Amino acid sequence: MITDHLSDLVRQALERAAAEGAFSPDGAPEIEFERPRRREHGDWSTNLALGLAKGAGNPRTLAQALAERMPASTLVETVEVAGPGFLNFHLSPGWLYDVVTRAADEGSAFGRADSGSGTEVNIEYVSANPTGPINVVSGRHAAIGDAIANLLAAVGCEVTREHYVNDAGGQLKLFGESIGTHYLRHFGVEAELPDDGYKGAYVADLADEIVQEIGDELVEATPEERTAGLLELGLVRMLARSRTTLERFGTHFDVWTLERSLHESGAVETALARLGDRGYAEEREGALWFKATDLGDDKDRVLVRSNGAPTYLASDVAYFVHKFDRGFDRLIYLLGPDHHGTVARMFATAEALGYERDRVEIHLVQVVTLSSGGTTLKASKRAGVVVALNELMDEVGVDAARYTFLTRAMESPLEFDIELVKQQAPENPVFYVQYAHARICSILRRADEEGIRTGAAGAPLDRLVHPSETELMRKLAAYEEVVPEAAHLRAPQRIARYIEELAGAFSAFYRDCKVISEDDELSAERLKLCVATKRVIGDGLGLLGVTAPERM
Repeated sequence: MITDHLSDLVRQALERAAAEGAFSPDGAPEIEFERPRRREHGDWSTNLALGLAKGAGNPRTLAQALAERMPASTLVETVEVAGPGFLNFHLSPGWLYDVVTRAADEGSAFGRADSGSGTEVNIEYVSANPTGPINVVSGRHAAIGDAIANLLAAVGCEVTREHYVNDAGGQLKLFGESIGTHYLRHFGVEAELPDDGYKGAYVADLADEIVQEIGDELVEATPEERTAGLLELGLVRMLARSRTTLERFGTHFDVWTLERSLHESGAVETALARLGDRGYAEEREGALWFKATDLGDDKDRVLVRSNGAPTYLASDVAYFVHKFDRGFDRLIYLLGPDHHGTVARMFATAEALGYERDRVEIHLVQVVTLSSGGTTLKASKRAGVVVALNELMDEVGVDAARYTFLTRAMESPLEFDIELVKQQAPENPVFYVQYAHARICSILRRADEEGIRTGAAGAPLDRLVHPSETELMRKLAAYEEVVPEAAHLRAPQRIARYIEELAGAFSAFYRDCKVISEDDELSAERLKLCVATKRVIGDGLGLLGVTAPERM
């Protein structure tokens, strides 16, 4: 990144200034850069002198001393002192040509960083109850989780993608009873759905599949045995369907953890004992309570009910231990907006177990409102009105669905307009970006057919001077800032916004500059700019889990 190069120059200037007595250093200062608001103020600026001069002299004088001692660089045209002591760097065209050369080179790792090197991160997302099809809300979770994982890997983190299956608890019992109702009806036995049971047609279909496998084997069983048996058979099928849907969507988890496994392995019991040993669990009226108020929660929470049944919180406690015992430095959770009440509880749990709170991140992904033709589609899994992710993929395609889920910050609700997403027009962002990539591929094919080659590595690019070429090169340069920033902020929507702007800059370049002309030298340089743009658009789409088509 250019800011790394500028930091090196400033450090050398500081060393020279200190050696010559221009100022007395107090430790190694942190050098930060930002882009000036106005282009005439340079490409990058630092207020380092203002911080260094506090109580020790005039910052403008110090800034001038640093500017005078700044080493020469082929990437820097001028360094000027501005205002009370800012150092403004005006970069040379060589900087932009270097950007193009590196961006066009497949082996350059352009847009990658090492800020997360050595950090092992576990990110858990989707983690929907296996009581219904993967729906569009889970689809947004999947797209965001995948993109954040990709961004973290792009800055050097070792990332494990995890899916937690809530296959224990009251909702699962209701699901088993709901399957049982349809199972009995198949054999002419009158049966009513339980209160708050699952009413979707998929439940009846599931029961029919089970009938095909086991026949009437469970008709005469006790209600408890029937529910347990049908639930087991139903879960196997629902998990298989979930995996198939998510794989089709392009979501691949490294680990699937079953809540039940935490109970069966004794992990829950061990984790609760650990809470007790640390003084954060106590018995009251026959139940086991988590003393969450000691750690900032608004009330204490039940871990094990008086009837001996553990709560979801008991599993969460064990799951924290299970994850940290696997050596992760940081845990990231993507949860639904209905989990806002559990955030303080989860932080309290981590601290109670002896882990630092800042090793845990919890993000609440807001809802998706699906509309078509001006009509809003409402969904309820339990009522049987489910907008399945498979249906959405059938309607708009995987790429369009993924990209649209990533156009807004996860903290903001998303309105998904099916009709707009299906349009093959500039108003549809994913079409606009993918079309730019396909157009560049078409240009490169034509150049290859005509025997025109891009500039070789190290070849000059000094004829790229048109304002549209300069703007495109500047936009390419920004990619090295956008990726680390998006990773740090867990903000994949910034990548979407960036590649849309890059596609726009390319469109202006294509409009204003004839790429393939009778001037072979200029054609080669412009083709290299095309290659660089193609690679960055393709890489940005890849971080979002979206394909980069070569033809459209």
